[in-house]
Amino acid sequence: MAAKKSSRTTVRKVKDKWRSKEWYRVLAPDMFNNTQIAETLSDDGAKVIGRVTEVTMQDLTGDFSKMHIKLQFKISEVSGLDAHTQFIGHTLTSDYIRRLTRRKHSKTDGVFDVTTKDKAIIRVKPMAVTEKRIQVSQQQAIRGTMGKVIDMEAKKSMSSEFIKEMLSGNISKGILRACKPIYPLKRVEIRKSEVLRLPTEKVVEAPIKEEKEEEKEEEKEEEVSKEEEPLPPPPPPPPPPEVLEPEIVEEEQTPKKEPASPTEEEVISESEETPVD
Repeated sequence: MAAKKSSRTTVRKVKDKWRSKEWYRVLAPDMFNNTQIAETLSDDGAKVIGRVTEVTMQDLTGDFSKMHIKLQFKISEVSGLDAHTQFIGHTLTSDYIRRLTRRKHSKTDGVFDVTTKDKAIIRVKPMAVTEKRIQVSQQQAIRGTMGKVIDMEAKKSMSSEFIKEMLSGNISKGILRACKPIYPLKRVEIRKSEVLRLPTEKVVEAPIKEEKEEEKEEEKEEEVSKEEEPLPPPPPPPPPPEVLEPEIVEEEQTPKKEPASPTEEEVISESEETPVD
């Protein structure tokens, strides 16, 4: 009888434990607009911290062409029933990598640890594929160029911006353009990434915004001062185009012949002809 009573009490305890558990919503980081990616069950929020979940890029963005990218998130904070996560890395599916690498093609891999603007350390593993086999010296040159492009992009970007550029394919396009003088590449992909250290410094952007606001206020004041200033009188109209007066050609005036004075014979003949009353 005592054994039966103890078994019943243990069953009741187990049932009570499951009833006390609650579902927690797992949310993506701010760079992915805090989209819900999963749900996890726990009786205590502290036990949820540290759990890792994996989701494809297609589930986050809805882009079917990104279904081969698998993202990994780790729960770092719990507020209520919402579990907030941090990006810890990504990988490409094995079947996608196999489709890219074929016979008589050369694949150049690289492993680079870069530091972003906010002091986050990210390990990036790019992959470059050529249509034909290339020499070892060319592979070394391509590997060096890939490292330079990734390092330059990381130094001028925050960790979130760098991750976005890496997942969107912009870094791969930059590597493709930079390696073109060495050998034209068929495809460049970031096959894997790992966040070795989270951001330790927060770059404050408030002063930059304040400067921008001050510049806007100064521009407004200048515009107001310009409006208050009296407008200058309009410029005089341009003079009309000069009209060329036609040249008057003075005709040579021929001297008029004065009528000749009547001679004495004509006067006598006229007097004879006129009848005398």
